Amino acid sequence: MTSATALSPTIVPLAGEHLDDASVLLAQRHRAQRLVEPGLDRQYEDPAASRAEIEELLRVDGASGAAALVDGEVVGFLVGRPREASWGPNIWVDPAGHAVVQAELVRDLYAAAAGPWVEAGLTSHYAMVPATDPALVDAWFRLGFGHQHVYAIREVPPAGPQAEPPEGVVVREARREDIDALARIDVALPEHQVRSPVFSRLPLPSLESTRAEYEEDFEDPRFTTFVVERDGEVLGATIACPIEVSSTHRSLALPPGAGFLGFASVLPDHRGSGAGRLLGEAVFAWARRTGRDFVVTDWRMTNLLASRAWPRLGFRPTFYRLHRAI
Repeated sequence: MTSATALSPTIVPLAGEHLDDASVLLAQRHRAQRLVEPGLDRQYEDPAASRAEIEELLRVDGASGAAALVDGEVVGFLVGRPREASWGPNIWVDPAGHAVVQAELVRDLYAAAAGPWVEAGLTSHYAMVPATDPALVDAWFRLGFGHQHVYAIREVPPAGPQAEPPEGVVVREARREDIDALARIDVALPEHQVRSPVFSRLPLPSLESTRAEYEEDFEDPRFTTFVVERDGEVLGATIACPIEVSSTHRSLALPPGAGFLGFASVLPDHRGSGAGRLLGEAVFAWARRTGRDFVVTDWRMTNLLASRAWPRLGFRPTFYRLHRAI
């Protein structure tokens, strides 16, 4: 079979009778992705585990989906479900929410599923797509989706000689007396992302509320915060934690046991100084100390600083979050 037209699929609402075949397709897709990125979770190569993820999506209030059939056989499926209202009137196709025998089929499935979504006023559409499948990414692009966010992974580098920081520069774990500086650095990231070309619409946090959160959570043992300072002035910070703490890396996009570079920011006047690289290397050292094999992070593709800095530190995309505004 060489084209979706040759397949001549029949598109029907996704139902329980389709889930066995759908779970096999998802397990096959994940197995192919793990050949490229073996740090992802092996369990989803088992159709039983993949089926559980599909079923969980379908249990969400407002979820709906479609299946593509050829001669009664499921050759593709797609599930969309809404998320919290902060994303606007939205529908998400999660990492476990689609799999096809041929990339072009996802366009037929989306065409069938999206009509009722838009009729219901759900006009912000998001899709989590394996970055390791260029044909599938291209099929979503040809549905009018754009590239919004990147999820990425890299192996923890082995310990070895490190370049000495510039004179007067120190990287260390944060102390409670750093909280005022940490709050300023934390707010600097969303302030950067409301500007061009990111244009984030999320409301800016206040310095006071951010400081209060640091005061409350500073002793939380799940999180390790590092700062880079020069001549006693804190210039930037990063937070490392187990990936399981993340609220965004879930399901097939969660590499079990990995470390998570969950936040990093440098004050505007000190960007481009190498402070970001020093913070990334501090997270790698933390990951080695805590016995982790991989580190995961994510960034907005339109954040020019992040989208250049993290690949230079060796991070490879695993999933792309794509977006379409109707």
